[in-house]
Amino acid sequence: MSDNKKLFIITGDYSGDKHASNVVEALREKFPNLIIEAVGGINLEKTGVKLFSNQDKMNTMGLTLKSVLNHILIGKKIVDYLKNEFKPDLVLLIDYGAFNLQISKHLKKAGLKTFYYIPPQVWASRKWRLKTIKKNIDKVLTIFPFEKKFYDEAGIKSSYVGHPLLNELPKPTAKEEFCAEFNLDPNKKLIGVFPGSRKFEIKFLFKIFEGAAKLIEKQLGDVQFVFSKSENLPDDIYKTSYKTIKGNNYKLLSASDVLILASGTVALEAALYETPMIISYKGPFLFYLIYLLVRTIKKACLVNIITNKDIVPEFLMYDATSKKISDEIILLLSDEKHYNKQKEGLIELKNLMLNEKTADSAADEIIKELKGG
Repeated sequence: MSDNKKLFIITGDYSGDKHASNVVEALREKFPNLIIEAVGGINLEKTGVKLFSNQDKMNTMGLTLKSVLNHILIGKKIVDYLKNEFKPDLVLLIDYGAFNLQISKHLKKAGLKTFYYIPPQVWASRKWRLKTIKKNIDKVLTIFPFEKKFYDEAGIKSSYVGHPLLNELPKPTAKEEFCAEFNLDPNKKLIGVFPGSRKFEIKFLFKIFEGAAKLIEKQLGDVQFVFSKSENLPDDIYKTSYKTIKGNNYKLLSASDVLILASGTVALEAALYETPMIISYKGPFLFYLIYLLVRTIKKACLVNIITNKDIVPEFLMYDATSKKISDEIILLLSDEKHYNKQKEGLIELKNLMLNEKTADSAADEIIKELKGG
């Protein structure tokens, strides 16, 4: 393999940046002379990858005029740079479907070979995106076992590489250890609250989650809350009288007795720690209407989708109220049978995902392509 092989990675948010950094670490071990540049954030930057641009302008809600214009301008700059200057042997798209599927059309026109790691969940909604993937993506690196069959049936080249979370999750933190570190009472029930990792999620969910905390506290009394602030968000994104921490998500996920979560990958992380939870989501009515029109399955939580069961309670849009969320959390904390039933479901999910190979497998697929395999 030539020493001047080049890879360009495109991510759009914090989680994609984190997954990308793990693939880069695996690539560095297997092929240290590979030249890598990227659109990314703090995690890729820490690996020493040269950033063509930071993803800050991309990490906004998808259909506002400002974000659309930002995406168009960034996309044009990326394609021009790749076509005329960097000239990579392979482009790796990671997650962030709205942007990456659009840019894949231009990458194809430019004659650039493209892989997609953590592809859009077209099995859940917007199946017409398969046409774009089939036309513009050379290979899809799937993260769920059932996805490979889905792509095979659509005539799209794919490899199952496993879910990145199993490669990334640190060992669980004991509640006693967490409470000692953050000056909490180990004898009180600990409720972790995650209002989201994007600004618009905080806008719609924070007050609801804070209101739920107050209702739970009023009824149960002997509880304590810790609100998590995502590392990619500013410290002053919200203010609350409850304890907040930043940069210790995994500790909080594993140490909590129960969790209140914004719907997303964090629910899968919590499930792998076997921590009972509820998930919730709310956004503008227009977005919800579009979601109803394009979805092909009725479940929102990945735990429920993968197991095809209703394990984790979902409170979406008009069901996303402080009262409904607090009632379910109180039930989880008060009814041992109810608590254990969800715990058993989370263990079932975990067992389904035990044999995954994660970032190393993704790196192997990339290297095989660079070798001409």
